[in-house]
Amino acid sequence: MQTATLLRRKSLRVAPLFAASLLAAAAFAAPVMAAAPDAGQAQYEPQVGQAGKDVVWVPTPQALVDKMLDMSQAKPGDFVVDLGSGDGRTVITAAKRGITAHGVEFNPDMVALAERNAKAAGVADKATFTAGDLFQYDLSKADVITMFLLPSINERLKPELLKLNPGTRIVANSFRMGDWTPDEEATVGDGCTNWCTALLWIVPANVAGSWSVDGKTLKLEQINQELTGTLGDAAISDARMLGNQISFTADGKRYTGTLEDKVLKGTVEGGGAWHATRA
Repeated sequence: MQTATLLRRKSLRVAPLFAASLLAAAAFAAPVMAAAPDAGQAQYEPQVGQAGKDVVWVPTPQALVDKMLDMSQAKPGDFVVDLGSGDGRTVITAAKRGITAHGVEFNPDMVALAERNAKAAGVADKATFTAGDLFQYDLSKADVITMFLLPSINERLKPELLKLNPGTRIVANSFRMGDWTPDEEATVGDGCTNWCTALLWIVPANVAGSWSVDGKTLKLEQINQELTGTLGDAAISDARMLGNQISFTADGKRYTGTLEDKVLKGTVEGGGAWHATRA
């Protein structure tokens, strides 16, 4: 059975294998947003459990939408992109916070509903939507990406997400991204009964390779944000990237720093500075 189908961010879309459990959860889900239709226009009302292309649709609680945006630290001046935007509540919630946001949704009826919802909320200037394939959308300008997708879709997206600007924040509901460990996760209690875990990843800078540090060679191997390697003859430990920020321990000393203009520089715990250039 094909499971590489879209789990919507606000509108959870899943393969039929998940349908029974999701429909059971639907009784506790947040109500569907539905703005009044324009004069003479029939109103589209999505139904919980409705069939899509090998999928059913179940809404996500507003409490988790709020948590995901909070975790991403999205703020005015950022550009938020919601993949699988459903009725638009994530995009609209961001817009209500003064943030420019855009939703990408395969179902054109959902897009039309989201646009009406944005208009009714008075945020149509900041909340916009595209009907189309999320894999075709250019994510390069996004500061924050929100999504609620199947693990198989997350893993398919992962190579492209890792190419985005270091520091880009990606926050998802419930489902992980293969071997890319979240940098943060949290579960919502109040106002959320099912599908209540938010996962945050911060796109890491690529620092793999050899660096020259005060006469020593820093050799780094990198898988996602996790680092291994050596500084001189000493193995490094507890090493990772968080966007452009690097941290590791070598010879009992904790090094922290930032990648700026292709140079690593920072401080050593206990005093002193360090500076590294590509070897």
